[in-house]
Amino acid sequence: MSWKPLRVLTPRSILPALAVMLVLAAGAAAHANKPVPFGDRVAGPGEAEATPVSTQSLSTADLDLKVGPGLEAFHRQSGEQAWSYRREGATALYLSMAGDNAIVVWDDGLVTSVRPGDHEVRWHRAVPGLADWLRGDGEPGADKRTDAQRKELAQERAAAALHTVPQGASAWVAVVTPNLTMGLRDADGDLRYNSKPPGGCVYDPLRTVGTEYAVLVPRSCTNSAGQAVSGGINGYRLDSTGWQLNTGPSASIKGLDGSRVLITDGPIVPARVFDTKAAAPEAACGSPSAPFAAVRPQGGCTDPAASQVQDAPVGQDAPAGDQPPAQPEAQQSQQSQQSQQ
Repeated sequence: MSWKPLRVLTPRSILPALAVMLVLAAGAAAHANKPVPFGDRVAGPGEAEATPVSTQSLSTADLDLKVGPGLEAFHRQSGEQAWSYRREGATALYLSMAGDNAIVVWDDGLVTSVRPGDHEVRWHRAVPGLADWLRGDGEPGADKRTDAQRKELAQERAAAALHTVPQGASAWVAVVTPNLTMGLRDADGDLRYNSKPPGGCVYDPLRTVGTEYAVLVPRSCTNSAGQAVSGGINGYRLDSTGWQLNTGPSASIKGLDGSRVLITDGPIVPARVFDTKAAAPEAACGSPSAPFAAVRPQGGCTDPAASQVQDAPVGQDAPAGDQPPAQPEAQQSQQSQQSQQ
C-alpha cells in the first residue's frame, strides 16, 4: 500500500475537492429555501404551524370542514378551529368527501385530497382546462360580471365538476370539464382514465350526475352549421368498462337511489331507468322482455285493476278494508221499511 503525504498535495489538486464541497453546500442551502410544493401551508389556531395529531384523538367525525379561502377544520363540539389548509395564491371553491378523505377543488385548476384526522395533504392533481372553465373568461357577457358573480359562477362550476364515488374502500374521484373528464383513484391520486368528447361535441358538467357506483356525463353536439344534433351520455366506472347511451341533445338525468337514475329525453321518447350497478337499463313494465331482462322493474309492476281499487274513495271514520260498500238511498229506505214491518 502506498500513500502520499499531505505535503505533496498541490493547490491545483485541492481545488476540485473544494469546488465539489461548495456545490454541495449551495445545493443544501437552495433546498432549505425551496418553497413548499404547490404552495401548501397547514396551520393550527393562530396561524401557527400545525403539528401531526393522532388519528385516535381526532377523526373526520370530530370535525366540521368548510372551504374558503382554504380548507378550514373546526372541532364539532366546541366550534374552535382545529387547523387550516391553504395554498399560496389559490382559493378553495368546493369540498366533497370520498370516504374519510376531503377532496377540494381550487380556483387554479388543482384538485387535492386531505386526510382530516392528521391534516395530511395526500395528493395533488392538475386538471387541464379546469381553471379556464371555472373563470369563464371569454364567454358572452363575461366582461360584465361583477366580482360577486364571478365568485358565484366559479363555486357553482366547481361543484358541478367534482364527483366522488364511494364504492367502499376503493373510492374514486371524477372531474368533469366541457373538453375533458378524468377519473382519479382516491387511494393515491392515480389517473385511471381521461376522456375527450368526439369532434363537434362537449361534455356538460352542469347536467352530470353521480351515483354510488358510476358517474354519468351528458354530451351535446352540433353540426357544421352550429345546430344542435343528437347527443349522448357517457358512463364511467373504475371497476369495469364504461358505456355510452344515445340520447337527444338535451336529455336530463335524475338520481332515484344509490344506483338507479331516470333519463328523460324529451316529450316523444319515453323516460327510462338505468341501473349503474348492473350497467344495464331497467326493463319497462309490460315489456315482453321484462322476464328476461338484466334489470327487472323495481318492485314489480302493479295491476291496473288493483290500482283502481286502491284509489277508490273510502269513508274517513274507518279503514278502507273495514268500510262497507255504499248503498243507494232508495235501497236503504226499502230495507228500513222491511225491518219495521
